[in-house]
Amino acid sequence: MWPVDCSNRTRKETRLRMDNFPTRGPGARYLGDGRCQFEVWAPYVDSLGIWLQHNGESHVPMARDPDGYYRLMVPDVAPGTRYRYLLNGNKSRPDPASRFQPEGVHGPSEVVDPSFPWTDQAWINPPLAEYVFYELHAGAFSAEGTLAAIIPRLPYLKDLGVTAIELMPVAQFPGSRNWGYDGVFPFAVQNSYGGPQALKQFANAAHGEGLAVVLDVVYNHLGPEGNYLRDFAPYFTDRYKTPWGDALNFDGPDSDEVRRFFIENALYWIAEFHVDALRLDAIHAIVDSSARPFVQELTRAAREQARALNRLVYVIAESDLNDVRVVRPETDGGSGCGGLGCDALWSDNFHHSLHGMLTGESDGYYRDFGTVANLATAYSEGFVYSGQYSPFRRRRYGNSAHGTPGERFVVCIQNHDQVGNRAQGERLSVLLEFESLKLAAGAMVLSPYLPLLFMGEEYGETAPFLYFTSHSDPAIVDAVRRGRREEFAAFSWKGDVPDPQEENTFLRSRLTPEHSRNESQQRLSDFYRELFRLRKETPALSHLAMERCQALPLDEQTLFVRRGYGTSEVALLLNFSGRRTEFAVPLQPGAWTKVLDSSDPRWSGPGGMPAGLSVSSDECRIGLNPRSIVAYARVAA
Repeated sequence: MWPVDCSNRTRKETRLRMDNFPTRGPGARYLGDGRCQFEVWAPYVDSLGIWLQHNGESHVPMARDPDGYYRLMVPDVAPGTRYRYLLNGNKSRPDPASRFQPEGVHGPSEVVDPSFPWTDQAWINPPLAEYVFYELHAGAFSAEGTLAAIIPRLPYLKDLGVTAIELMPVAQFPGSRNWGYDGVFPFAVQNSYGGPQALKQFANAAHGEGLAVVLDVVYNHLGPEGNYLRDFAPYFTDRYKTPWGDALNFDGPDSDEVRRFFIENALYWIAEFHVDALRLDAIHAIVDSSARPFVQELTRAAREQARALNRLVYVIAESDLNDVRVVRPETDGGSGCGGLGCDALWSDNFHHSLHGMLTGESDGYYRDFGTVANLATAYSEGFVYSGQYSPFRRRRYGNSAHGTPGERFVVCIQNHDQVGNRAQGERLSVLLEFESLKLAAGAMVLSPYLPLLFMGEEYGETAPFLYFTSHSDPAIVDAVRRGRREEFAAFSWKGDVPDPQEENTFLRSRLTPEHSRNESQQRLSDFYRELFRLRKETPALSHLAMERCQALPLDEQTLFVRRGYGTSEVALLLNFSGRRTEFAVPLQPGAWTKVLDSSDPRWSGPGGMPAGLSVSSDECRIGLNPRSIVAYARVAA
């Protein structure tokens, strides 16, 4: 075995050589013909070598460059070779940028052949305004709990009206069951899901069905077990803390290389796995006081990568700050000021407002929401809180999103957080009766934003989605159990918190088999399908023009929403009360045709709404069925 040492050069020579190297980047890069380039940033380490397990065992020393990088090209290394780094001659560690951990977070890393027989050359990522997200957990979506097991269900999701599959994080985590936010190897696809080849097969199949692939990535923290990055370099800082552990070092000494590591990770998913969009988890927990924020730099790099590949790629952020600057562009030519440039943002305010109206819950953060006025603001402004005082937060909160296009916001009535972070993991199908489920679906899908469904929502899945883990460290297990109990102190939810570590907690969270679904569930699924058809085919609903969206409370339980585009106009009437009510509705004169009625007998409702309205003045009286949504359309002459 003959290693090629490229590190015994000056700093400038090394940088030039690596910049021109087609496989520059962290980890083990298999180049073909048995050649593999290893690169690891390890300034904390005085000596480093590679332990290789292939046709026996061997140890290959590496030399360090002035920037703390160890790089080496090694011949006679085949895909499937397992390896570790040996730090200072006595500490064996997996590769921080491992592409595969076949034996879990504590085992050796494996060299992976990046080649794949892609057949998605004709795939074109649709405009973001056409996205209909379907969020799923690869382990709980099927009995098999693998990425491969999702593929047979893709035609069903396509037929439903979904256009983008959003995967919860797939980076390697401890054990075989976890939400994915405890990942510790950002480049390695979870072994129990099938590893890197399985993710490529999934993406290829999704594109073949005309579905985009969105990947949830976590750059605000790493999980506690198997977190070996701190042995190599200053990836973490003690100047900040996150709710989940040590903060990553994005703005302190040596942070340039930390930022590079995670930006390389984002580009890896885009280039090697053909991912169409990245969802950045909880960017409010990325503490970064630098003049050029990490999220802005990552978004710019993703956009440049997409241009180089002649593709469209989106970056979608989750933030708890109601800060519209997340989706504002960089307006200064890229000097680092201006907005972060993300393409879209999760809007929790819409969920909280709608959830409060539907359930009447007012504990925890729901105390800030739950009025029809809040929901009207959520429909027309994007945020409910745009600088007002928040009783729950006990401070002013947010800034104004007025005038921001609707496709900048992703909304939902359920997602992994809002279901899984309830003590009992109850879905809306358990909290609400059938008529309210249809009302909730219509309110979300016909909003002027990008709709997101959580797996099973479309048919009213009743299995809970609980928080589950499979840690092997008893101290971490105890800490997680204690943390879950403390997290629910602000809520009055009943019952004991299920033990995250128990396997049954995970098994209870799996979707029920398709053959066991009842008639009401099938009817709800058909209703979602009709909602997506109506949204797609009606210009007033498919064009997310906020300047033509008006939301007006009619009383404390009823909302009127008017949406328009060109000559197409749609009026939505939402009744959250449990009684039939009659209202004077501000409709423009003309002929209005009913295009949707959740109370129609077709959807197992009581019926009774008129099929058409002839309005001769600026107002007409309409009776609304309890817990219903009705839509009337008008085409101006």
